Amino acid sequence: MKNTALTHIHESLGAKMLPFAGYNMPITYEGVNAEHETVRNAVGVFDVSHMGEFLLSGPNALALIQKVCSNDASTLTIGKAQYSCLPNEDGGIVDDLIIYKMKEEEYLLVVNASNIDKDWEWISARNDVGADMKNLSDEYSLFAIQGPKAVEAMQPLSSLDLAAIPYYHFEVGDFAGFDNVIISATGYTGSGGFEIYCKNDQAEAIWNKVFEAGAAFGIKPIGLAARDTLRLEMGFCLYGNDISNTTSPLEAGLGWITKFNKEFTNSENLKKQKEEGVTRKIVAFEMQERAVPRHDYEIVDGNGAVIGIVTSGTMSPSMNKGIGLGYVTVANSAIDSDIFIKIRKNDVPAKVVKLPFYKK
Repeated sequence: MKNTALTHIHESLGAKMLPFAGYNMPITYEGVNAEHETVRNAVGVFDVSHMGEFLLSGPNALALIQKVCSNDASTLTIGKAQYSCLPNEDGGIVDDLIIYKMKEEEYLLVVNASNIDKDWEWISARNDVGADMKNLSDEYSLFAIQGPKAVEAMQPLSSLDLAAIPYYHFEVGDFAGFDNVIISATGYTGSGGFEIYCKNDQAEAIWNKVFEAGAAFGIKPIGLAARDTLRLEMGFCLYGNDISNTTSPLEAGLGWITKFNKEFTNSENLKKQKEEGVTRKIVAFEMQERAVPRHDYEIVDGNGAVIGIVTSGTMSPSMNKGIGLGYVTVANSAIDSDIFIKIRKNDVPAKVVKLPFYKK
């Protein structure tokens, strides 16, 4: 099992450590609800150094990205990031990822930790255009500094105007005494803030300076359990739960990152699916009674017939009610539709709602 550059710090802070995607990762420190509230109301820091980073460069880097990704990366300008996915040949998704345009002919692809090897092999196998590929995953650390006080707390650590970095943009500059740090605003929590990409040998010094700068703002370390409740309140998909190798981007509500003005893996079949319409789609739902929906619970209609399955669910710390995502038949997918979640032997009522669950 791999460690991040900060594993020893998490252990010294008393974090509950568990294996996640082959890494020894902090799941909680003081408890999910308390950590969740810290991010919603102040500022918290996640160590997400287990994520993967691939650098694609050269005159054909864009051609390779366009070939394997669903979104149109030709629209990217330097300093801009784009959410995308790698479709497979069977109608599903290899992974979702973020593409950063670092320079002309240079792109950084950030992929999920559990899929690093799979994604590297998938993209490499389709690199018949001679793009230069480097797997930097073991060289970089990544922190997500999230919350409404993140920018104010961290501004003394950089000469860049952190508040001026728009959503899904980034800057490369000085941070916490180091140069060439990537500071991006692609948050996964819905509470503002940014991400810091740095070399592993810089990670501990930056972490310490971040906590010194944030002390007056109530900064705390946050584990992956709260990251999951935060992203679910926003309705952000998690690979392995809400999207997988058997869910199409169109079923997953990701038609907005599936652009048919170019050819990419399985684009012809996905275009046909768009024209003909999907038979199931992902929905967000709120429980109408006090109950917690869980991954793989069945979704049924009023007659008890199975119409779908829960992909993510939790008791929302911000709203104090059960919320979830799941796939249902199109006939049961409209906003305000009444559905039922099979919890043990009970069909517990729920209602399809519009995302996000959490509204600031």
